[in-house]
Amino acid sequence: MSRWFAGAVAVTVAASVTLAMSQGTKDTKQDTKATPLFTAQQVAEGKTLYAAKCAACHGETLQGGAAGPLAGSAFAARWTSGWADSKLTVEDLDFIIRTTMPKGSPGTMSAAEYTAVLTYILQQNGYEAGGSIPLRAGSARMRQTRLRFGMAKESAAAPPPLRVPGDPAAVPKGGGPTQEELNRAADSTRNWLYHTHDYSGARYAALDQINQQNAGQLRPVCVFQVGDEGNFQTGPIVYQGTMYITTNQSTVALDATTCRPKWRYKWVPRAHEVWRNNRGVAIKDGYLIRGTSDGYLLALNADTGALVWAVKAADAEQGETFTMAPLLFEDMVLIGPAGSENAVSGWVGAFRLQDGSPVWKFQTVPGATLAGSESWGNPKGIKIGGGAVWTPFSLDAEKGELFVAVTNPAPDLPANLRPGDNRYSNSVVVLDVHTGKLLWYRQMVPNDSHDWDLTQVSPLFQAKIEGRDTPLLTTVGKDGILRTLDRESHEVLYSTPVTTIKNADVPVSSEATEACPGALGGVEWNGPALDRELDVLYVNAVDWCMTFTGAETVRHIPGRMYMGGIVKFGDESQGWLTAIDASTGAVKWKYQSKRPMVSAVTATKGNVVFTGELTGDFLALDAQSGKVLYRFNTGGGIGGGVVTYEEAGKQYVAVMSGRPSQFWVNEIAGAPTVFLFALP
Repeated sequence: MSRWFAGAVAVTVAASVTLAMSQGTKDTKQDTKATPLFTAQQVAEGKTLYAAKCAACHGETLQGGAAGPLAGSAFAARWTSGWADSKLTVEDLDFIIRTTMPKGSPGTMSAAEYTAVLTYILQQNGYEAGGSIPLRAGSARMRQTRLRFGMAKESAAAPPPLRVPGDPAAVPKGGGPTQEELNRAADSTRNWLYHTHDYSGARYAALDQINQQNAGQLRPVCVFQVGDEGNFQTGPIVYQGTMYITTNQSTVALDATTCRPKWRYKWVPRAHEVWRNNRGVAIKDGYLIRGTSDGYLLALNADTGALVWAVKAADAEQGETFTMAPLLFEDMVLIGPAGSENAVSGWVGAFRLQDGSPVWKFQTVPGATLAGSESWGNPKGIKIGGGAVWTPFSLDAEKGELFVAVTNPAPDLPANLRPGDNRYSNSVVVLDVHTGKLLWYRQMVPNDSHDWDLTQVSPLFQAKIEGRDTPLLTTVGKDGILRTLDRESHEVLYSTPVTTIKNADVPVSSEATEACPGALGGVEWNGPALDRELDVLYVNAVDWCMTFTGAETVRHIPGRMYMGGIVKFGDESQGWLTAIDASTGAVKWKYQSKRPMVSAVTATKGNVVFTGELTGDFLALDAQSGKVLYRFNTGGGIGGGVVTYEEAGKQYVAVMSGRPSQFWVNEIAGAPTVFLFALP
């Protein structure tokens, strides 16, 4: 879910290695010079291994890079709050590193090599090597040595505040868009008002200034280098000539025709940051709303960027984090936390737009916390959970139906340890938007053993089925299958694979098995687009097989990755953009990319489809044939939004370029950058 593909593995390890160590059950500050746990030779070996296996992501000096830092006071400070009484052991830390690293190839070093890397990291955080007795994996010393944070209990950081005061003068006095504008967003050509364009999630703009005949004449208009480091998956919002984008901590307003910045607001984290991703904002009545990786909801003044309010709405210490763009309806902010791989108990919530106060909350995996639940067997009495959310909601505003894509169960992979269908994981869940009451659900991948989240619940649309206008819903997930459901009968009308499918019905076990899609396969955080006139769906997909190996037992460490096994990345990957008849599910054409395709897709009335590749290429394709009409290399992998809008009679296309996350780039990373395109 929000996802370990977005750098969670690196953060998990980084989160742990700042801890100081004390023997037995002592509560006092550890003297790092007393009774060294490891030898100088281990540290030397660990330094060499770190340079070869870890430095590319975490930096040569452990100060961070593509992944978080592994040393330094600022990093250590992030991991003091709430852990003064931690019962974690050195063996817990060794387990986390050994089962999640290196990126894409966990478990590929020996136990001694993993422990050597651990000793080097500890040494770089102030612990001295010495003596002749090395630290051994699985030893009593490793099991019995408690982890501490290098400070006495009385100096531990204060708990994160429940509310951060904003500026009373920042409360919007008018402004838009209004609820009526949001309800009619599907018809808007000037604006792009929701993450997926409109409540239905169609990602379609009725603009034809750029069309099949002239798309080859597109040219860059302007470029904005965002300046922040880290992942860039934002899906921009455009309203009345202003574009709003996000990075992990920053929110930026740009002129939507010149790329010139209007204002920038930077959030200072108050709690531990989980999975540093953010996919965008929502806008209504002059309020701009976003979530943060440390579990806060923020309201900004859309005109000035000033903070109106901030509330702690998710528990980052337990692994909850906000990565998705919210949905605003009436006086409510609708959102839920990512974190299934951290064994959170997922939920979807509504909060008041004016002050962030809670309205309702729906638990997405209630059976995981109820003893004797028929859908959540638990023969070994382990921690179970999951069901987080990290991708856009859809809304039928007229009927008041909120559509939610619920993701995988936890622990990830060993389905035999949680027998049953694991309700409502990997399901379309439909809620009453005003009360949070469950209206209906349909599960797509029961008892998941491959991390095959359901990721999309869009678009909502109507088509003639057997001569009758029928309300439909398209849903896609990491299992690589596009399904369209009848919203009245809840039946699946058709299922169309959009990537390679192999060993999909073989459960993960202790015997290594290759399966396709892999844990990063199928459709990720950007969903389908619908050409309303051609009646065609367009969806990007990842084609990346992986080898799954389940564990016989699992170990739950609060707030950390809860993987019941390991996943090794395949050597080859590719991507697909598939065009599908929206009424029948028949494939009309496919475009193949040499890298996975994770960027947004946008369809237009001009019979042009816009998207991007991890090669850095922005593409305009013929909607009817798939022929590439225009290609421009932006210099950075594209995994964020691609949107189109009109301002002062001119159609623009905005492309978010730059490293989506460490899992999706090799040599073509790039930095967060906004490109605008238009006709000469």
